[in-house]
Amino acid sequence: MQNKGAILTLAILLAAVCLYQLSFTWKAKQVEKDAVEYAQGDPDKEYLYLDSISGEVVYNFLGLKEFTYKDVKQLELNLGLDLKGGMNVTLEVSVEDLIKSLSNNSTDSTFNAAIARANELQKESQTDYVTLFGEAFEEIDPNARLASIFLTLELRDRININSTNEDVLDVIREETNAAIDNAFNIIRTRIDRFGVAQPNIQQLQTKGRILVELPGVKDQNRVRDLLQGTAMLEFWETYENQEVYQYLLQANERLKDLESIESDTTETETEQVDENAETDEEVAEADTAETESSLLDELSEGAADDTTGAGMDNLENFREEYPLFALLNPSTDQQGQLFPGPAVGIAHFKDTARVNDILAREQIKNIFPRDLMFRWTANPVDEAGNFFRLIALKVTTRDGEPPLDGDVITDARQDFDQFGSNPEVSMSMNSEGAKTWQRMTKENIGKSIAIVLDGYVRSFPTVQNEISGGRSSITGLESIEEAKDLANILKSGKMPAPARIIQEEIVGPSLGQEAINSGFYSFLIAFILVLVYMFFFYSRNAGLTANVALIANMFFIIGVLASLGATLTLPGIAGIVLTIGMSVDANVLIYERVQEELRAGKGLKLAISDGYKNAYSAIIDGQVTTLLTGIVLYVFGSGPIKGFATTLIIGIITSLFSAIFLTRIIFDWKLKKNHKILFSSKFTETWLRNTSIKFLEKRKVAYIVSGALIILSIGSLTFRGLNYGIDFKGGRTYVVRFDQDVQVNDVQTALGNVYGEIPEVKTFGDDNQVRITTDYKIDDDSENVDNEVEELLMQGLQEEGLIDSNVTLEQFTSDYQMSSQKVGPSISDDIRKDAVVAISLALIIIFLYILIRFTNWQYGLGAIAALAHDSIIVLGIFSLLYSILPFSLEIDQAFIAAILTVLGYSINDTVVVFDRIREYLKLHPKRNREQNVDEAVNSTLRRTFSTSLSTFVVLLAIFLFGGETIRGFTFALLVGVVVGTYSSLFVATPISYEFQKKVAKVVSKRKK
Repeated sequence: MQNKGAILTLAILLAAVCLYQLSFTWKAKQVEKDAVEYAQGDPDKEYLYLDSISGEVVYNFLGLKEFTYKDVKQLELNLGLDLKGGMNVTLEVSVEDLIKSLSNNSTDSTFNAAIARANELQKESQTDYVTLFGEAFEEIDPNARLASIFLTLELRDRININSTNEDVLDVIREETNAAIDNAFNIIRTRIDRFGVAQPNIQQLQTKGRILVELPGVKDQNRVRDLLQGTAMLEFWETYENQEVYQYLLQANERLKDLESIESDTTETETEQVDENAETDEEVAEADTAETESSLLDELSEGAADDTTGAGMDNLENFREEYPLFALLNPSTDQQGQLFPGPAVGIAHFKDTARVNDILAREQIKNIFPRDLMFRWTANPVDEAGNFFRLIALKVTTRDGEPPLDGDVITDARQDFDQFGSNPEVSMSMNSEGAKTWQRMTKENIGKSIAIVLDGYVRSFPTVQNEISGGRSSITGLESIEEAKDLANILKSGKMPAPARIIQEEIVGPSLGQEAINSGFYSFLIAFILVLVYMFFFYSRNAGLTANVALIANMFFIIGVLASLGATLTLPGIAGIVLTIGMSVDANVLIYERVQEELRAGKGLKLAISDGYKNAYSAIIDGQVTTLLTGIVLYVFGSGPIKGFATTLIIGIITSLFSAIFLTRIIFDWKLKKNHKILFSSKFTETWLRNTSIKFLEKRKVAYIVSGALIILSIGSLTFRGLNYGIDFKGGRTYVVRFDQDVQVNDVQTALGNVYGEIPEVKTFGDDNQVRITTDYKIDDDSENVDNEVEELLMQGLQEEGLIDSNVTLEQFTSDYQMSSQKVGPSISDDIRKDAVVAISLALIIIFLYILIRFTNWQYGLGAIAALAHDSIIVLGIFSLLYSILPFSLEIDQAFIAAILTVLGYSINDTVVVFDRIREYLKLHPKRNREQNVDEAVNSTLRRTFSTSLSTFVVLLAIFLFGGETIRGFTFALLVGVVVGTYSSLFVATPISYEFQKKVAKVVSKRKK
């Protein structure tokens, strides 16, 4: 084999990268294990422990680079929500409402008719809403002008009476895009402050939609409020640092006295700020140097000493003498001189809560002026993101409200100063805001005005002079990005359409742990079965080599997933396990080819070389078609389905590398050492060897069998239909686990009373667990509707006595509600469209690939016929059995993934058969075509048997041990493997033969 050294080097480098990436997962689990041992079952202690060491170095890679726990968590292998619990939410900002707002809610009949028409067009189109609105406006009245509608006070600088409709649409598009980007930034900031490990926040392809994934979240009601709440933009006057510092000194002295009294009372008493806020001193003691002195360690040492002049010899003494300043470093320079501005101190992020608690204590709070209020900055001071400033705000109104809020902002944009070199933000206000802004700027020249969003200070520019007319510029910004962010923040105050949840999935932590266990067991069982099978079928020598390649393949898949930052989901585990079965195919093709060369009388070395060469074509063709299917799944899938596609794609690539190159290196090494190599065991050597089945002769029987199955399937699909999941029809599902076994009818009755309609209820796994599906208020997009539906769910179950009447909603969602999912009507429409596009595109791509590779449209036609055959029969079986089998056979996104995977597997099998037929036709051009086809198909039976059996066994292990949530998914794959194997032999091959025969006759007639 050429380039063996390069391949070996690549394998070693790939293994090293995988080990490096997976080491972060190992270290993270090690630290979390220590936290569990420390907490002794108390989740709050566990959280505080991990929070206290977030910025501490826990991993030193070969002495080259240090990583904190926060770094390690960011680099570990991501687990999907279905494996560790959490919340997956899709939000949508209503572009319709944004357009109405930009027009000042115009009553123009053409405008409102265009809005209504755009809503209709959106149901059947993937085009962005602004474009659809423009098309609808043109359709209703080609002579109407958008400028007359959108020539508002806010847009007068960008739209005039002569602006064309296209010009106006460009402005609308720009404004809506900015509003959507702003909504995304607000949500991202809120999530960052929520404290979730490894959150995933991204804008989706459909404009206005935002995906938020929050692993480990338990308080789903709080998350809903957080995500859907309207942004609160406020403008506050500020105190100067010099004014506040004297009060901080007094607060420090009083805190020292209070701690001294408390210490005398009890050494272990937890400092209490109020009834709802406690600080666990044990966690603080677990790492005193990090928790208590983060500022002194990471900011310039001695700054606090210089400020106070105390000259402390050690940190413990400093803590006792200056308990407040040990947490909040005063805003001073090295010489102790106070910095100007409203920033009164800096604290490490994990100390901010303790500083808040201290400043909120009545004994401390009484020291400060009543109109003084503290807020932290949203952006950190340092690049590592650990330290934040504390800003002193001044309350100047009687009711304690800010003098200005975001409603007065009419426009804000990133701009440049008069020299065009420094970025700034241009801001405009309405007439009411302009008056207040003039007064504020007049009274605060030389001081700062703080811009606060959702309770955090985003900027505190210094007022240079009095500003009249409501137009002003904010300068002194460090970058264009900072200016753009600030402009978006200022615009948030006038955003008329808060984001609304249109799709939601929640998985409880206990169900997630069960999924991990079931996924691991199914993986382990399937892997062992495949290893045993290969060892048994291909002898100790070749079988062991194949097993080494399989183990390496699994290691590479997991390592590459971690390296790419991909998320491992339960369907992803199914994808890995399926890859195990399918990766066997490459080894089987090679081994069968090598055996053919040996039987032809070639020496072992030449047989191995020629066996590999002759197997390449079938291996590459089969794997590429499956790879193309995986790519289609990745492009059109979302959430867990994208995870499945990711592992499938990675698995196909790594299995090719392992099966083709690693095994070859092992065999070359064995040949060099003169080891004896066997490619079959004495038990399987003659299995399916030299068969002479007349496949084409039996094609009419196969046509009858397939025709009957297709007619039965179409009949069931016509009269019985399919059991569509909420992915395709919209609605909500809840998986509820009770303390005792329950009857489905009792649950239906209970919920029918509160919902006014009877929901669909099915046993889900054990008899004490049910899945409830309802479309109650699914069209209602109000902010609290999701909480309302859950409250009614709990209320109905309580009234029927199925759960205790004292259970609160929080207890119900954490202890009884294992998971929930919501899909709004607009999402379900898009999912249906994407499903149709995905399947159609997959069929077209496969047909084109076969056409190019085989330069014969008859092969492509046979393959497509087989795929249509497989799809219809799998759909028919789901239609026939969905109310008979004891597990869910819903048609959802997972089913579409299964169908596409079945197509990929089936075409893989078909391509191998076609490849051998093509080879036989070239080797024996004068032989009867029917004989060539039959012999070619017979020669692939050992390979077909080994691949199909190993894949089926793997899927059977997932089906039996993989858990209830993917049982329907794996059932579709099981059926697909059987039907796909059958169609390769009895549908694709005969049909391509029939058309090739007809074409040959036509050509023969023309020659005559």
